[in-house]
Amino acid sequence: MALFESGNPALSEKRFRDTVLDDVVTHENAMTVKGTLQKFGFLMIMVLGTSFYSWKEFAEGGSVMPLILTGAIGGLIVALVVSFKKEWSPYLAPAYALFEGLFVGAISAYYSAAFAAKAPNIIINAVGLTLGTAVAMYLLYSFRVIKATEKFKSVIITATMGIAIFYLIVWVMRMFGFDNMTFLHEGSALGIGFSLFVVAIAALNLILDFDMIEQGAAMGAPKYMEWYGAFGLLVTIVWLYLEILRLLSKLNSRN
Repeated sequence: MALFESGNPALSEKRFRDTVLDDVVTHENAMTVKGTLQKFGFLMIMVLGTSFYSWKEFAEGGSVMPLILTGAIGGLIVALVVSFKKEWSPYLAPAYALFEGLFVGAISAYYSAAFAAKAPNIIINAVGLTLGTAVAMYLLYSFRVIKATEKFKSVIITATMGIAIFYLIVWVMRMFGFDNMTFLHEGSALGIGFSLFVVAIAALNLILDFDMIEQGAAMGAPKYMEWYGAFGLLVTIVWLYLEILRLLSKLNSRN
């Protein structure tokens, strides 16, 4: 029976199982849930640090496009490497957090300026909703209101992969000058409905992440997997925040 199934490619059964088989783990150097959450908190501080830098550059009239590209490309490269070299996660997870901060900060500053008149608190609202959703998902998981059953995992994984493939197709189409998916950026009923669906899937991915981290600790994965688990959780949180921000922008762009 699969213990780890997630729409988050950073966390999977094989990756955790391999660490248990490949390393001699004692109680002192084993992964724990508490340690993983502590490291996630550290990564979030790093994200906030570089986010502030990007925001400051935008506020001072500087060009943030280089920061967006650096954050997006750098984050993607680091994420790919750490996904295959999990033992490097104590070093690469912080690097990923720094890159993501550059990207998220610049994007947030852009949205804040674009909606300064209609929704001056759009960023605060997005952050608040993201934190609230994360806490709610953690409580729902902790009290087993939502259980990470095999059927639940399969549905969320399939939906997540579908979203990823759809975004990839849209991106390729835009590269060739085709941009027929206007609802992705508009506040129409279809656009808002799609964003609500994506936000829901992103939020439910947190359930899978919590389950994998808990199972990894139960299996006695090595200590460095705390960084790997924190990295995977950060991937989902950043995705959730960006989707909530997009949803709020659609809601506030309606006449």
